[in-house]
This record gives sequence, C-alpha cells and structure tokens, in this order.
Amino acid sequence: MDLIGYIDSKREEHLNELKEFLRIPSVSATSEHKKDIERAAHWVAEKLRAAGLENIEITPTKMHPVVYGESLHAPGKPTVLFYGHYDVQPAEPLDLWTSPAFEPTVRAGNLFGRGTADDKGQVHIHIKALEALQNATGGLPVNIKVIVEGEEEIGSVNLWEFMTKNRERLKSNALIVSDTSMLAKGVPSITYGLRGLNYYQVELTGPAQDLHSGVFGGAVPNPLTILSEMIAKLHDKNFRVTVPDFYKDVAQISPAERKALHRLPWKEKEFRKTVGAAALCGEKGYSIVEQLWTRPTMEVNGMWGGYIGEGAKTVIPSKAYAKLSTRLVPAQNPAKIAKLVERHIRALLPKSVRCDFQVLSTGKPWVAPYTDPIFQKAIHSLEKGFEKKAVFIREGGSIPFVTQMHDAFKVPCVLLGFGLPDENAHAPDEHISLDNYFGGIKSIALFYQALAA
Repeated sequence: MDLIGYIDSKREEHLNELKEFLRIPSVSATSEHKKDIERAAHWVAEKLRAAGLENIEITPTKMHPVVYGESLHAPGKPTVLFYGHYDVQPAEPLDLWTSPAFEPTVRAGNLFGRGTADDKGQVHIHIKALEALQNATGGLPVNIKVIVEGEEEIGSVNLWEFMTKNRERLKSNALIVSDTSMLAKGVPSITYGLRGLNYYQVELTGPAQDLHSGVFGGAVPNPLTILSEMIAKLHDKNFRVTVPDFYKDVAQISPAERKALHRLPWKEKEFRKTVGAAALCGEKGYSIVEQLWTRPTMEVNGMWGGYIGEGAKTVIPSKAYAKLSTRLVPAQNPAKIAKLVERHIRALLPKSVRCDFQVLSTGKPWVAPYTDPIFQKAIHSLEKGFEKKAVFIREGGSIPFVTQMHDAFKVPCVLLGFGLPDENAHAPDEHISLDNYFGGIKSIALFYQALAA
C-alpha cells in the first residue's frame, strides 16, 4: 500500500487517538496528578506496542517513569533514538482557556488542549509514523529506539541517570527530537541550534522580621526596594547585560550564517502581533532574529515579597525574592557564567541586606553543522511531506537532554519541530495546527525511509 495514501486514510482515527492522549492530565509538577502520569506512561507503552515496537518497558524513577521501546530488525541499517515527553505543564489559570484544557477541541483548523504542541502532539506524530511504516510497507526501514519520559517539564531530573544506566543499550547513530517549533505557518523547519539556560534564585534579608512602616520606615533597609534597584542595574541603556565578562566567550556567527538568517521568511509584523506588547526592545546592533537565537540574555522571571493581599498593610518586609535566568550561546560556559552573575549581584547590593544566591539549574548551549548528510535527508523529507520549501533555523529555548546526548554519545541530533511560535505552549489555549500534525506524520515516515537509503 502507498505510504502517504495510508496516512491520509487514517486522519480521523489518528486525531481521535491524539484526543484520547490529551485527555490524560499528566501534569508532572504536582503530586495530585501522579496517577495521571502513570496512566499516560501506560498509554504511550500500549501505543508503541501497537506500532510494532518490542521490549516495551515502563521504568520507574525517583519521580515519574520512563517509557522505552525498540525495533531492531534492520540489519546493516542505521539505528535512530527518538526522544519525547508525555508530561505537560499545569493548565492554570483555568479561566483563561476558551475550552477546557483537558477536553481537546478543534477550532479553525487547530486542535486546542494542554500538550497539543508540547509535547504530546509531537510524540504522537512519531508513533503514528512508525505505525504507518509497519502497516503500509511491512516493517521499519531502520532500527528504532524510543524514549518517552515524564519529567521534562520539571527539568528531566532523573532522565540522565536512566540514560547512564542504559548507556550501551541506547547507543545509536542519531538522536531525533520533536519538541521545537517551525519558523512560521507553512514553513517547515529544522532547528540546528539551541540556547543554554541557567536559572537562579536570589533571597535578600533586611530586618529580622516584618516591621511597621510608620514606626520604622526611613531608618531601616527595605529588601524589596534594594532588590528593585539591583535588578534595574542588570542591563544598560542598550539592553546589554552589565555582568562583567558576560560576553567574553560568546562565539560570533559567521557572515554566511548571518546572511542566511536574514534571508529566512520571518515576519516582524507577525512577531509583534504574537508578543502583543506596545513596542519591542533588545540588544542594540542585532536584528530580532539574532537577538532571539544567537545572543545571550538575562531575564527576571519573578519577584515577590511583603504584603500582596487585598487592601493595605503597611509593612517593611523582612525578605524579598527574585528568580532570574540567563540564556546562553556557544561558547559560553554555564558554570563560569553562574559565578560571574553571583559575583555581580553581590557587588550591586549594599551591606544593609544579606543575600542568599542559589543556582537552581544549568544547561549548555548547542549548535550543529547542518551540512551533515542527515540534516539534508531531514530537510528533503520535510519538503516532500509538506510540499513546501523547508528551512534551517535556530531557537532561543533550551533542551538540556540534547546537549547531554550530543556530548556523551557524539552523534548528530536532529530537531524536527511541528509546533508554531504562537501556539501558546505553557499558556492557556495551547494548540497545534492540524496541517502541521498530519504533515508531520508524513514527513517523519519519509525521513525514516530516507535514513535507510
């Protein structure tokens, strides 16, 4: 049977099955969803088995299980490891969803629901591509190993231990990941670069306890005020990070790559519409695409302290907190950057407050040579599956597992994403384009075939 014709004949069946997957509220961040996480793991295992994979295992970890399956019946052909995750972000605030987060709904050619784009929809694309190859061609053209974890949204805290214990078993010729986005609707894309991510928490302590602002105000340090002043000094007027030596090791992109990035069919007007802000800002001297993909950043992710309830309560808070993150680019070293950031923050603070600085996580940046033959096979498969011109892009986000795999196994990592930048991953009304979902199944099936050639 014709492979593409088979996939087209299963559209309704595939969509209904994806909806079933999305109805499982597999939120990894909260203990109340532990049973849902386990249910999602068993669901994935069942579908891998139905797709013809063998040796299906649901391996417990200290938190959430890892699902593994394999098919090794293509002697002499490459072995591919596919990675994805079945856990999702919390759906709150629930009142901002147009339809319930865990009741998948089709509207205007999009499927809405938590996990549609990140990452259940994209995992399902691969499962259905494998199933189509089994049923339409009689078997898989390459050797396949699949890992689908349940902790990606909380930092993949136990995944690397699983990988280390199964190092020999998981050896492969390439890693395939679908947890990224296309450049824009109608522009299938392969991501060849990711920024790294360091995450920090700052706790400032002034007085030993909250104080009456009338009795003590004017004579004692206010940690919230001091925190605000410190944060205001983390960037200069050109929006460059003021941490000394922050940019020292940044690898400059080549003129050829810069030219290629500027040629991409990227629309600033659409980006502004997605952002919804009155105006944009960023590091002076770089285009928006360069700012997003090739330049390091410092961001304030949260601030809190003092009284934030209804009405008035006149206190000078004892403590103030902030969560900060730095996105990193080649060849910045996460450990070195963490030390520089801490040193700078401490230098900005007066002696009237005590500072507790924590590095909550670190992650390396990654970039790949997209002239490698596997990337060329991938881009041709995308163009066949979507019948559109495909492009190579970078992404501003981070996938720590990709850098770990690249460093440990020294294999090419191909990031084939089918989401879109404006599909609200991690936010209310998350969705995926049905054109991308169905086109993704075709493209992945064709890619696995191309790898065997």
